[in-house]
Amino acid sequence: MDELIQFTPEELSLIADEKFFRAKARLMKKVRNTLDGLYAALKIELAGADLLAPKDFDPSRFQFVKGEHLEDFPYQYLDFPKHFLDENKFAFRSLFWWGHHFVFALILEGEGLLRYKRNLINRYHDVAGRHLCLCLGPSPWEWKRGEGYTLPLTHDRKSEVAAVLSDRPFVKVARFVSPDDPAVSEGRIVEIGRDTFRAVLPIITP
Repeated sequence: MDELIQFTPEELSLIADEKFFRAKARLMKKVRNTLDGLYAALKIELAGADLLAPKDFDPSRFQFVKGEHLEDFPYQYLDFPKHFLDENKFAFRSLFWWGHHFVFALILEGEGLLRYKRNLINRYHDVAGRHLCLCLGPSPWEWKRGEGYTLPLTHDRKSEVAAVLSDRPFVKVARFVSPDDPAVSEGRIVEIGRDTFRAVLPIITP
């Protein structure tokens, strides 16, 4: 006999709560509109940027992605600029992760990696103190923050960052914005995303 699948009262309440799902749909539309606004702002930034990009880099390439299961939570993101070819990664990802945060991350791997690392250290004080952190996860696709996951890029940590960076097979520098940050309620996410891109430019420019 098949096992009976029973629902708890709390689960039945959620199933019946159509207001939540309508609210979720509205919120996800607002997130997409925010990413659309950021895409427009980044197009302006990229138009005047001289980037140390890999060969075959196309500055017009981008993608919007929406899903439901980033560790069981819905998400949306914009990749722009976007270059994923073989082992090469040269991208700026703007991610909304439901229940967690917004993240704006520069992801670099493969061609040019040593130069990007040198730029980060040689221009460290141009990058430090701007709410950025070095991501420490084993993969570029880890989006948690905090101890063991991120190392804040503060002016007093240059030697520590250099030591951590030396053996890493990729570079991921990110800014995290919590849902309770006033910038979210004030509608400044596009501004923060644009400012984050400007903050990481010393890593990827001549």
